[in-house]
Amino acid sequence: MDCFGGVRHLLFSYVLINGILITLQTKEEVLLDMRATGGELGWLTWPLDQGDRPGWEVVQRTLNGSQFYSYSVCNIGEREQDNWLRTTFIQRRSSASRVFVELQFIVRDCNSFDGASLTCKETFNLYTSESDADVGMTFRKGQFKKVSTIAPDEITSKNKMRINTETRVVENLSRNGFYLAFQDIGACVALLSVRVYYKTCPETIKSLASFPETVAGGENQALQEVSGKCVENAISEELPRIYCTADGEWVVPVGQCQCKPGYEEAEDSCQECQPGFFKAEASSGKCDPCPAHSQGPEPGALFCPCDAGFYRAASDPITGPCSGLPSAPRDLVATTTQLSAGKLLLTWKNPEDTGGRDDITYGVKCQRCEDSVCQACGEKIRYEPANTGLTDTKVLVSELDAHLNYTFTVEAHSGVSEFAGQAPPSSSALTTSLHFTEPPKITTVRMVEQSPTSLSLSWDVAPRPRAPSQPIRYKLTYRKKDDKIDNILIVQKLEKSSVQINNLTPGTAYLFMVQAISSDGSPGSSSPEEQFDTLPEGYLPHNKTAVILAAAAGGATVLFIVLVVLFLRRRRRNSHTRQGPEDTCFSSPEQLKPLTYVDPHTYEDPNIAVLKFATEIHPSHVTKQKVIGAGEFGEVYKGILKAPGRKDVYVAIKTLKPGYTEKQRQDFLSEASIMGQFTHQNIIHLEGVVTKFKHAMIVTEYMENGALDRYLKDHDGEFSSFQLVGMLRGIAAGMKYLSDMSYVHRDLAARNILVNNSLECKVSDFGLSRVLEDDPEGTYTTSGGKIPIRWTAPEAIAYRKFTSASDVWSFGIVMWEVMAFGERPYWDMSNHEVMKAINEAFRLPAPMDCPSAVYQLMLQCWLQDRSKRPRFGDIVSLLDKLLHSPESLKAIADFDPRVSIRLPSTSGSDGSPFRSVSEWLESIKMSQYIENFTCAGVLTMDQVLQMKNEDIKNIGVRLPGHLKRIAYSILGLKDQTSTLSVFAV
Repeated sequence: MDCFGGVRHLLFSYVLINGILITLQTKEEVLLDMRATGGELGWLTWPLDQGDRPGWEVVQRTLNGSQFYSYSVCNIGEREQDNWLRTTFIQRRSSASRVFVELQFIVRDCNSFDGASLTCKETFNLYTSESDADVGMTFRKGQFKKVSTIAPDEITSKNKMRINTETRVVENLSRNGFYLAFQDIGACVALLSVRVYYKTCPETIKSLASFPETVAGGENQALQEVSGKCVENAISEELPRIYCTADGEWVVPVGQCQCKPGYEEAEDSCQECQPGFFKAEASSGKCDPCPAHSQGPEPGALFCPCDAGFYRAASDPITGPCSGLPSAPRDLVATTTQLSAGKLLLTWKNPEDTGGRDDITYGVKCQRCEDSVCQACGEKIRYEPANTGLTDTKVLVSELDAHLNYTFTVEAHSGVSEFAGQAPPSSSALTTSLHFTEPPKITTVRMVEQSPTSLSLSWDVAPRPRAPSQPIRYKLTYRKKDDKIDNILIVQKLEKSSVQINNLTPGTAYLFMVQAISSDGSPGSSSPEEQFDTLPEGYLPHNKTAVILAAAAGGATVLFIVLVVLFLRRRRRNSHTRQGPEDTCFSSPEQLKPLTYVDPHTYEDPNIAVLKFATEIHPSHVTKQKVIGAGEFGEVYKGILKAPGRKDVYVAIKTLKPGYTEKQRQDFLSEASIMGQFTHQNIIHLEGVVTKFKHAMIVTEYMENGALDRYLKDHDGEFSSFQLVGMLRGIAAGMKYLSDMSYVHRDLAARNILVNNSLECKVSDFGLSRVLEDDPEGTYTTSGGKIPIRWTAPEAIAYRKFTSASDVWSFGIVMWEVMAFGERPYWDMSNHEVMKAINEAFRLPAPMDCPSAVYQLMLQCWLQDRSKRPRFGDIVSLLDKLLHSPESLKAIADFDPRVSIRLPSTSGSDGSPFRSVSEWLESIKMSQYIENFTCAGVLTMDQVLQMKNEDIKNIGVRLPGHLKRIAYSILGLKDQTSTLSVFAV
């Protein structure tokens, strides 16, 4: 407790967020506690001398056995009472601009006084006055501003005393301290307690993010955003933030911190994983025990290394168990039963120990041995289905030679076999000898020569004889094709693999079949029947035949070309005849888009409009990742769209909050019905909607850099004028497309422009957009609703008339926002001040370093007569010219810092427009450099006025945009003489 009490009170309240009851802390910082002081307060009474009509008097009272002092006044019989009681100087602490005054008092019932009811009052007044220093006994009524009239809920009668408690708020405090005063105008009042305090959001840790104690804001800042930082060994993808309410409560935390890999959450901190536990990635979860065949000997392990002899495959997660090598396959067997010669069926059983894996495969190796020399079987051997990567426990081996010894080795592999080092693979081997005489078989029968009465044939046999001692004979059977099978002409036995058959009938088809017979008399397989024809009788010699055939072929080719040309001509005529004008609408998917915007509100059933203009997406194809914002109807997520047949893409997902009405659902989906009609690179692209399931969603393309105004503020001074004009060109192109569609946006502002990674700007947010009616002026009239005053044309504000020309006015404001790196248009003027200034022909001044040509275009967009404003097509053309001639951007518009930076209308005691360096920096939105100026010893405005550009750099101001803002402000302060009004033009 300090000289004014200094007591801190920690209160608890409760709030319901997302259906969960959360306990919130709020803290009161007491500046004055009349009862806690215990002695006389020494407050000033006025008038000082009233003769026999005393004003406020100090009275010692006893309540519940305790002594305390109070002030009372009771001049009820006198007219025109004006008695004042003023507190001592109350020092304002921190940045508290809003304090609470809690009063406990008694008011006597006027009816309880005989004959005084006409002059008696039952109320008194509360006043306040700010000051930078204690003025002592000086008292001037004119310095005080009325806060409230205090009236009792219950009045005290002769028989029973009633104590009242009232609390009033004093707003917008800015000086070093203040006084409270109580004015009595003829009541019988006893002031028992006065307690003055302000509220703070106490220092806290939420979701592993620590937030400092923060003074609650006033009515102009109901929610104050406070940035925090993750506790030690915790990280977050985005800066953790929370809001401090005017009542001193923390609400709506954003950006959850998570313990780093190797750490787990323990209350409000992160501690290392214990030995034997691990955590591979940042999360809010606990450490996991080491999986099978691994161990974590050290604390804070990111993963557990495998035990000796155990491994993880490259595709295995680092968090998974380790596996050993498989043992050898069992019971390898070769079988020739019921198989033709030259083939073996190898079978085996699975390894007894798979090493804990289910990705076991097998490989088969083969060696052949002849005359004690062994070598790999080579490519001749065939394996069905293969000899590597086998998942089944069998393989068919073919193309083996007789009378050879073969050794087959079957190896077992798994995903960790490659990590086994020099260890041999697990395998089973089998050696088998093949002793069989493979019957020869005919593989090919071909015709060598033909004539009208003879045919010469030859054929191939396999396997070929290994030595002359193994001769093969052949059986040739042939017949006329038209004869029955049992009417065979002849059978010949031959010693060689060719034959000429004579005495055949000219022009006749014959069927031939050849069978090989081995040396031991065993027959081989027969060839299929092959057909060969003798030549017709009187057949021309070969050279004449060739000439005739060539001529016939050439004639056929010419005839074919003529027929194709005639066919194509006829088809073209038929297509022109069939296709009418209406068919052009179906020539491409893009032409399915309406050429003119169709208002979805004109549909009797809004669901039909959604189905017509938007693609339905199954919710299983949409994966939400994290919340990136909040819309009118619900949260907005970043996510992934996994559409069939398409590459996965990042998307933004707008959701509809639970408990919605049918009208809210239709309003929510109407934006999709609007957006789905547009196809342009500078208009946000609608991927589709989810409407046929409980949770409706709108899925759009994802813009990595978010809203344009925030992005420019975060990168103040980092872009050249050429880059900024390029952004404006993209926005103008999108608006030209909308205008050509007969469409008015109505809410064009930098906050509704989204930016992607390549700095491409796209128009979004069609919640306020409406269609142009079919009238000569193409206007739209609303019956009410909110209008964004700072961005809206005067005729739209006054008459609710919206046209593409009013969108042009808004585009001019967007141009100013872009060139000013996200500065708020008209700064902190009220909406009423903005409308008044515009009607008096005031226009926003040129931002710093704004090219003259760009500022002239802004002024054209802000012409009072809307018919004289440029169209979006003209704007696109002009911006293209500027981009094609970068030198045209070098001429800079005149800049007046006294107009561009809003200055206060009152001066400090030293004649300077600001009372402190911090006040000046806050006015030009550079409060982040207050500590830099303080550390450099720049503590007064006189010191500021002496600074040069080099001095500003030396104290740590590096960003070009910030450097210019501060330097120009100092220049404006130097030039300023008397009038500091911002908008005097």
